[in-house]
Amino acid sequence: MVETGLRGIDRSLTNYADEGFSRYLRRAFLASAGYDGQDLERPVIGITNTASDYNTCHREVPQLIESIRRGVLEAGGLPMVFPTISLGEILLSPTSMLYRNLMAMETEEMVRAQPMDAVVMVGGCDKTTPAQMMAAASLEVPSIVAVAGSMLTGDWRGERLGACTDCRRYWGQHRAGELDEREIVEVRERLCPTAGTCMVMGTASTMACLAEVLGLMMPGSASPPATTGARLRVGVETGRQAVALAGQGRAARDILTRPAFENALRVLAALSGSTNAVVHLLALAGRAGVALTLDDFDRIARQVPLLVDCKPAGSGYMEDFHRAGGVPALLKAMESQLDLTTVGVTGQRLADLLDATDAPGAWQTTIRSLDDPLGPAASLVVLKGSLAPDGAVLKRAAASPHLHRHRGRAFVFEGPEDVAVRIDDPALGIEPDDVLVLRGVGPVAMGMPEAGSMPLPKYLAERGVKDMVRISDGRMSGTAYGAVVLHVAPESAVGGPLALVRDGDEIELDAEAGRLDLLVSDSELERRRAEWKKPAVPARGWRRLYAERVQQADRGVDLDFLTGADCD
Repeated sequence: MVETGLRGIDRSLTNYADEGFSRYLRRAFLASAGYDGQDLERPVIGITNTASDYNTCHREVPQLIESIRRGVLEAGGLPMVFPTISLGEILLSPTSMLYRNLMAMETEEMVRAQPMDAVVMVGGCDKTTPAQMMAAASLEVPSIVAVAGSMLTGDWRGERLGACTDCRRYWGQHRAGELDEREIVEVRERLCPTAGTCMVMGTASTMACLAEVLGLMMPGSASPPATTGARLRVGVETGRQAVALAGQGRAARDILTRPAFENALRVLAALSGSTNAVVHLLALAGRAGVALTLDDFDRIARQVPLLVDCKPAGSGYMEDFHRAGGVPALLKAMESQLDLTTVGVTGQRLADLLDATDAPGAWQTTIRSLDDPLGPAASLVVLKGSLAPDGAVLKRAAASPHLHRHRGRAFVFEGPEDVAVRIDDPALGIEPDDVLVLRGVGPVAMGMPEAGSMPLPKYLAERGVKDMVRISDGRMSGTAYGAVVLHVAPESAVGGPLALVRDGDEIELDAEAGRLDLLVSDSELERRRAEWKKPAVPARGWRRLYAERVQQADRGVDLDFLTGADCD
């Protein structure tokens, strides 16, 4: 008897030009793996496996997957784990950002190609979660996100340590001669004491929080640390909910509405989250068909004060945020500023979820109230002007206040290698009021590495200089700090004004007014433009496709053929 149906194991049939034979053969091979007819009547729940020896943040992912499997089985589903690309931040060259779109594409294609009624996307490290969210937004298969969770803090000489904000602070002290070789090694051995993602409000933590706000994760699931029982319990809940989603058929696109994105932008501002969230949310909105622009980020950021005390904009860590109630408690504190009609993977309105949520307790200081914020609004600002016609971003809350308004002469570096070779050369004569300009690190040029937070010249660090204005078409780690202007668009590799800057040019930054200007006459810029030559694209493979089809930072750095209606 020929079986029929488009659910469960009969979805996405292999094409042999005989559907009955396809179903028959599929069951024959699954029998070799121990599956019987009763197993194959269940809804199939795919679970992505991003465990990798090259991704230390995901060391506990196999245990998390087992908890998800348990939840799927408890709810009557059939869990099927399958591998995808894993993007470990530290062990990829030149940058994991170059491969975010590749992971999104691969995840989307594997979910489409294999039979599953819903999928749990297990990520965590910086670019995995955005890539999976982008894939989810492009799929008709219901999707739910689960993250690895953050590390617990370490300590050195009585001070709590967290990767990677403290990595950068102590490395800066080492470059300034304040820590010797033995001391910096001691710090290095204590910065990352457990499995998990960075325990500050870097990109991984920011994107986990935003995934929860957007409704793609279980409530309360962004903040439990990786090594805790709470993280495993979240896994079980996620597995159960995946089975429910399979029955309901509600896809991520039904969840990713304009109000959901506006809520996410408000929470991003309250967190003073990673600047990387800007490009990831723009890309996600493009996949979901929601018109989101840099102006939306700027408008909302100027309305919402800093509420969460986490490094690099504060002093605490993710485990403190979790103990204070995590994202649900933060949403409760911001309730008056949110659209409460949004509906996430649970099927409940945000209003109903917050009715059952307690306000942040008076015993804690990590999550502040709107009446008593940690810092003012506009912790993240969008800059535009003659140097960034399509926009740039500055994490104002992590920049030295005396540099929020600044004018200085430019010192130009042509890529990270040039920085490494020349930055410490005293003969350059760089002074604290100068502006360090790095170009050739944008999306087309290099996949947008986290090179924007250039090290200060060693001879200035030794003089006690802690911050300088730095400008680039690249990114910086969400764990970094300083007066670092990022994502300058258009980038230099496509002929943006950044390509025309020369040593000695005056550049003016005004974070309050949202301006970034190159103070050079139009006639001189036209003369320079006539001399400019476009760099060659890579010869082959992914890098060639990426360079030819990637969009600029103000569009989310996605491939142009995967956005909007084109991703259907």
